[in-house]
Amino acid sequence: MESAPQHVAPGHALVTGVAGFVGSHLADALLRQGTRVVGLDRCPPDRGSAAANLRSSLGHPAFDYVRADLRDEDLAPAVAGAEVVFHLAGQPGVRPSWGETFPDYLACNVLATQRLMVECERQGVPRLVLASSSSVYGRIAEGLGCREDAPARPLSPYGVTKLAAEQLCLAFAQRPAAGTSVIALRYFTVYGPRQRPDMLIDRALRAALSGMPLHLYGDGSARRDFTYVDDVVAATLAAAAAPARAEVVNVGGGRSVSVAELLEIVGRVAGAAVPTRVSPAQPGDVEATLADPRKAGELLGWKPQVDLSTGVARQLEWLARRAPVGGTRVVGGDRP
Repeated sequence: MESAPQHVAPGHALVTGVAGFVGSHLADALLRQGTRVVGLDRCPPDRGSAAANLRSSLGHPAFDYVRADLRDEDLAPAVAGAEVVFHLAGQPGVRPSWGETFPDYLACNVLATQRLMVECERQGVPRLVLASSSSVYGRIAEGLGCREDAPARPLSPYGVTKLAAEQLCLAFAQRPAAGTSVIALRYFTVYGPRQRPDMLIDRALRAALSGMPLHLYGDGSARRDFTYVDDVVAATLAAAAAPARAEVVNVGGGRSVSVAELLEIVGRVAGAAVPTRVSPAQPGDVEATLADPRKAGELLGWKPQVDLSTGVARQLEWLARRAPVGGTRVVGGDRP
């Protein structure tokens, strides 16, 4: 494997899913380093979390927002001129992916990805960076980090669609004379400011601040490799220029923490214990995630910089700035 390159900022990039958690942080980082950014999302940029997430980007002279749906709209104008496409758009969530909602996951995570790859190939975009997920792995051997060449056996429809998107992009990139190379990044439990309110750390912080119980699935023994959003963005930027034709890379620190340990950290940082209401584990929930980060170090020159306690404290500071922290006025607690 070639050594990791010095990071070179692209001059022009497209970010799909730009109004989301990681997408908005990535857009901010690209703009800071001088990249012209086209941000594509189907959400109105002046409403809800999209407006909050894009507050700094929307006013930047090098940022253009395109409201479009990857599933059925013309992608040519958004892709035009891009040196790198960062494909972060998709339908998230393990638990909601069962049953009647599956067609949405198929359309957003697979069919939309196919349409984007076709347009990138047509326009000769040199690199596509795909946001994938640790959910593609399924169960792992106790104490062993997942290597990228380990068998992928997802345990949820969501994981199945993320694996399908990976394989689709890699198939495009490995065709003879393919014009677009691909790096698929398997993100491990991203957290930090702007995290979706249905995700664990945000819910735990709100529960600690409000006193309303956190709805906890399982007994707290499940383990996760938590990765701070700034570290995820750094890996994603590095993937824009890494020497590769068609590669999959873990983005996780290689340290797994139980949910019970996480709640202790949240309680310590917030200055109040996290009240919980326990329910059985849900279909698709895996017992543990743990990245083997060696390939990320070798190919991307990347290693995480933010430890869990520091990252949780930063997320708490952000949450406290967004809403009062007393009583129930923090949008808090949790719903089953």
